[in-house]
Amino acid sequence: MSRWKALPAELDPRVRQLLVRLRRLKDHSGLSVRQLAARTGYSPKSWERYLGGRSLPPREAVEALALIGGDDPTRLLALHEVAVEAWGNGRGGTAVPDTDVPEGAVSEGAVTGRTLSEGAVPEPEILSAGPDGGGARSLRIALVAGAVALVLAVSSAVLVTWRLMDHGGRAATEETTTVTVTAGVSVPTYTCRLKQADGRWYAGNSPTRDATVGYGDAGPEVAEVQCLLRRAGISPGGIDGMFGPLTQGAVKRFQKQARLDVDGVVGPHTWKALRG
Repeated sequence: MSRWKALPAELDPRVRQLLVRLRRLKDHSGLSVRQLAARTGYSPKSWERYLGGRSLPPREAVEALALIGGDDPTRLLALHEVAVEAWGNGRGGTAVPDTDVPEGAVSEGAVTGRTLSEGAVPEPEILSAGPDGGGARSLRIALVAGAVALVLAVSSAVLVTWRLMDHGGRAATEETTTVTVTAGVSVPTYTCRLKQADGRWYAGNSPTRDATVGYGDAGPEVAEVQCLLRRAGISPGGIDGMFGPLTQGAVKRFQKQARLDVDGVVGPHTWKALRG
């Protein structure tokens, strides 16, 4: 187990709770900071800032660490949303860009958690809420906080069913993942039901063959990509419909294997290879 330095005393308890969970996941993974950086695409210095409480990690970094540590990303991302609100409400600062992000990702942000003095480390941007009014914002915070409390108190019901079916002499795999979260937090459910039609493979989430899907996208097209990557023997992490660092890395490995342009973006040529 790592011997962690104490987190900054001024951290909001909601931010502290998220960072303690991230530290435990990092310890559970057995990875060094350098190995963690290689697995997620975020630099060692970035992870040192995130885990040290000097900078709030972006959503994609939290998701990647949850999957590496074997935790449910839904719970951790709910904690992250509450931490973002706490960080944004309790701190002000000067805009300084943080350019250390994975290839193809949008910049982590530019607003620091505290006013920067000479030698201070830039921290990610925490965007303020939109013009929805104070009442709506307070209601959203209350709903998210209630969801987190319930999710932490009662484990999410996760049902994974694997079924092997014979389809034209080849084995097809059906994977169903159901995640139940209470308190009004809606989480999409995606299922891999692999079948072959007209010589092409489909997983039951999207029939598209030309949509462009890349880093930061979410939805059924991303889940379709993740299912087809698994069929090809390349793990994208979870089948969650979120195009994060793990899915991007899996797409690049597949593109290299299929002798395509390795850009981490799924376009018509990559769809053709995935469905072939």
